[in-house]
Amino acid sequence: MFQSKRRVARHSGFTLVELLVVLAILGMLAALVGPQVLNQLGGAKSKSAAIQIRDFEQALELYKLDVGRFPRETDGLEALVREPSGAKGWNGPYLKKKDVPEDPWGNAYEYRVSGGGIEIVSLGADGRQGGAGEDGDVSN
Repeated sequence: MFQSKRRVARHSGFTLVELLVVLAILGMLAALVGPQVLNQLGGAKSKSAAIQIRDFEQALELYKLDVGRFPRETDGLEALVREPSGAKGWNGPYLKKKDVPEDPWGNAYEYRVSGGGIEIVSLGADGRQGGAGEDGDVSN
């Protein structure tokens, strides 16, 4: 009777080889799945920047309805939260936050006025014009 209990106790654990096989399988899964997860995370920042730019566009349209024109380039996006000089009819702030948010990479958005239209640009992860992937520019 004592011998059978010892045998059961001796056979109830995993061997070192079984543990190594399981760890190898988990390592291969992590190597296959990890890059895919990181790619999705990176794409999320670009999508977030595009959504913020759309929100800026809507706020700028409201600004234009109230003031009759888009903010000057020198006023920038700050005109959405603080009344610029010479903006008669300003009825802001046009953004919920008290400050203009930065892009998902912590850089300021660029605001340009050209020919009656506007352009809002995030320079991507590298903070420089051009680039591809996460370093690419996001604009309206």
